[in-house]
Amino acid sequence: MEERLAGEYVTHETRGLAHEKVDKKKRYSQIVECLTESGSMTAKECTVIMMQKGYIPTSERNYVSPRMTELSKRGIVEPIGKKVCEYTGKKVAVYGLIKGGLFDV
Repeated sequence: MEERLAGEYVTHETRGLAHEKVDKKKRYSQIVECLTESGSMTAKECTVIMMQKGYIPTSERNYVSPRMTELSKRGIVEPIGKKVCEYTGKKVAVYGLIKGGLFDV
């Protein structure tokens, strides 16, 4: 029998519940809107704009970053470069819309 770490079931369950609550279609549309308006941006920059628009309550990048990865896998956005993030000081990916990419969620 496989041993589990203390709390492993609880964290897996709560992570799953949080994942189910996200309206991915809506979030995808919001991200595409931001990228359409700006041309390109980092996940954190997109998060800040989405917070300013009232789409999300805080500028925590985890509102956007997982969805950027999913949109990238769907061929809608792609990393187009790197830059130093003005918020974190770390080198991060810059995303842009794929020309001709179909936004069909």
